[in-house]
Amino acid sequence: MARLIPISQPFFSSNTKPPPPPPIAAAQISDHLPQIISRRDATVLLSSATSLLLTLSPTNPAFAFSLGISGPKEWLKDQKKKSSRFLLAPIDATRQALQSAYLSLTSESDYTEKDLENLQNLFKSSARDCVPKERSSLVDFQSKSGVEVCTFKLVVKNAASLLDDKDPVKLEAENILYDLVRSFGSLIVLTNGVDMNLPSDRKKVADGVTETISYLDKFEKGVKDCLEI
Repeated sequence: MARLIPISQPFFSSNTKPPPPPPIAAAQISDHLPQIISRRDATVLLSSATSLLLTLSPTNPAFAFSLGISGPKEWLKDQKKKSSRFLLAPIDATRQALQSAYLSLTSESDYTEKDLENLQNLFKSSARDCVPKERSSLVDFQSKSGVEVCTFKLVVKNAASLLDDKDPVKLEAENILYDLVRSFGSLIVLTNGVDMNLPSDRKKVADGVTETISYLDKFEKGVKDCLEI
């Protein structure tokens, strides 16, 4: 049986090909799922960072001038850069989960039905409620009530909050997010009705993971461009 192996460092980016993985001993995937930041935890991190910035923001222009800075907007921009690790944390956690999935897919271990189920759940968790068809009933209800439930959308919204709506940097990040969500949706669908012990089917899923990681890397760059880091 296959297993997912947590990785502390990025495995590969969109510009490089992944090296051959080492042999992996058979074990249940469920025993080795990487730790993923939940949507709730990610939302709390983003909200806390935003609230802190707004609380500390010097609203008096005279105060900003006395500190030798150009104004509250520039001050907020600087604070966003300093707190960028909170914004990027969900992206990094998702990347590690996908890299772990890739290693299990490219190993020679057999897959059981339980392994496949765990892999599908991992993909759904990694999508962070951004694929509408894969949301739970509660999350779907929240979404229909006007609550933004997609963690990646919250990341872009926070990172680009100081940019104009038609700013090309913001628009580019939003376009990449659309591609990322579409890629996650395709990846989840791809695992339905496949034989994971059939090399050709397994390779299709592995290639899908590679594509999704590539879009994730581009999305991260788009967020960093919004933050100017």
